[in-house]
Amino acid sequence: MTPSALDRIEVYQGDITKLDVDAIVNAANTSLLGGGGVDGAIHRAAGPELLEECRTLGGCPTGEARITKGYNLPARHVIHTVGPVYKGKPSDADLLSACYKNAFKLAEDYELSSIAFPAISCGVYGYPIHEACKIAVDTTLGVLKRTDTLERVVFALFSEADAATYRNYIDSLG
Repeated sequence: MTPSALDRIEVYQGDITKLDVDAIVNAANTSLLGGGGVDGAIHRAAGPELLEECRTLGGCPTGEARITKGYNLPARHVIHTVGPVYKGKPSDADLLSACYKNAFKLAEDYELSSIAFPAISCGVYGYPIHEACKIAVDTTLGVLKRTDTLERVVFALFSEADAATYRNYIDSLG
């Protein structure tokens, strides 16, 4: 593992809507019209303009990503991605990895240097945090190895236990 890739990853325990980054990632549902958990928190913090812009996007299939403005958030953009509902199938991991890859592609297309991710699919979608963490970090390292434009990737975890899972996995790679 190149130290430069690992050095660009941070783990933050707290509210993703407070982070001052180029983009925060929203673990959205396919309608993109708001929901519970991180999705609801982002919509509340961004204000009604976010919902108005999301209405123009026509939804988002699982594994894909869409970008909007950040409105009242410190982040300039919100990248919305729809994670899989966990069923314990190999396709779950492929779809979850695609969420990260497609979010990173939008970040590169928009020349963003910093991005923050929640634990996609780990809430009501039921993805086990240890499995999701490995997919998130491994996919991120794969992207960081081939690009220098992303200077900072933050994994924003709401609970201390989830943050510890990410820290422990990342530390095991160093």
